[in-house]
Amino acid sequence: MGTLLVRPPGHRRDIALRPAATAMVWIGEGHPHETIAVPGVALGDRDVLVAVEMSTICGSDVHTVQGRRSAPVPLVLGHECVGRVIATGDCGAEAVDGTPLRIGDRVVWSVTVSCGACDRCSRGLTQKCRTLGKYGHDRIGVHGDLTGAFGSHVQVRAGTSIVRVPESLPASVLAPASCATATAWAAVARAARDQDLEGAAVRIHGAGLVGLTAAAIAAEHGATVEVLDPNPARVALAARFGASPLDRDPDVVIEASGHAVQDAIAGATTGGTVVLVGSVFPAEPVPFDAESLVRRLVTVTGVHNYTGQELAEAVAFLAGRGRAYPFADAVGEVRQLAAIDEALAAASVPDAPLRIGLVPGR
Repeated sequence: MGTLLVRPPGHRRDIALRPAATAMVWIGEGHPHETIAVPGVALGDRDVLVAVEMSTICGSDVHTVQGRRSAPVPLVLGHECVGRVIATGDCGAEAVDGTPLRIGDRVVWSVTVSCGACDRCSRGLTQKCRTLGKYGHDRIGVHGDLTGAFGSHVQVRAGTSIVRVPESLPASVLAPASCATATAWAAVARAARDQDLEGAAVRIHGAGLVGLTAAAIAAEHGATVEVLDPNPARVALAARFGASPLDRDPDVVIEASGHAVQDAIAGATTGGTVVLVGSVFPAEPVPFDAESLVRRLVTVTGVHNYTGQELAEAVAFLAGRGRAYPFADAVGEVRQLAAIDEALAAASVPDAPLRIGLVPGR
């Protein structure tokens, strides 16, 4: 973990790290990552410095290095992570539940950084803050160098939702909580605003980690859940997450792949709800039959990211009823952080595991 040298409190607290922290910096498509040493950080009020236990590679990280998503460079990618608090800024910091964070707390945190005061934050749309920051998406420099999960440490900034996590849960379960799990929870929660999930028929397009997690969450809410995916192995895996074939048209359709939007909208029953969550990369516009949508009284809504409360509820699910599902198996490989380019290549092949984990060198 290293030695911390702390000067007297001030507006920003300088933290020296010995040995230095490391961050893997992506400088653009076709270039290997560069390793930089970060000997210290300046923590602002309510900032938190976290030592990374494990990070996981999300599909959006793969899309970025493949050039399918625009991103500012240089950049430290990664936003799925679990770690341990090793320092705080002046005034300390609080978890989502309002309790003070302590040195040694094991935590996950939201992908977004919000001001909490703008019109969107005031409406509860903190994930769409007017001055939004995002871990693994923001260029290094303005907010320091430890801005993404693909490093030994992350500087978690004020305005981030931080959730304590149980010591008993494996890092492989917890690291994806700040993206896949919380996003899936938000998608199912959005559907539940329109539909009573008890006894409902739910169809999920896409058997990636978001889709499989949504299946387990919906099943635990009493729904019958069907998962569709072009990969037969993924469909078979979905059965372990509570999925089974439907015998009627779905009341709820969750599109978690980004590739089946038209089918998702067309498949919902009269009065049904369609939640689009997988369309987070550039794609061709999707045509749909507006008359059919109107006559069937179908609601179509989008979900992107999540609130801090939804992250807390997602963690509570993993720690509770979610233990019945094989979330620990989602991380099929764990590699050293220094092997990040090889890990990203392995995550991009068709038969890749749901997640590949990265751990800092010891």
